[in-house]
Amino acid sequence: MADTASRTMIRTQGRRAFAAFGGRPSGRRHPLVATAMVLPLAALLVVAFGGWEAVVTQASSVGVMLGR
Repeated sequence: MADTASRTMIRTQGRRAFAAFGGRPSGRRHPLVATAMVLPLAALLVVAFGGWEAVVTQASSVGVMLGR
């Protein structure tokens, strides 16, 4: 139990170092960064499973639901 304080201190120092290099420690990403991370995986799954029609249908449904 006494060791938890030192582990917390190490974690806090790591966050400060991350922030010092321009990172955002809040855990939220810009939507374009998140999209750029997801698109390669999505393309791989479409090619691997041959589900282009399903992807288009789902994207269309989501677009309608969002009002676009």
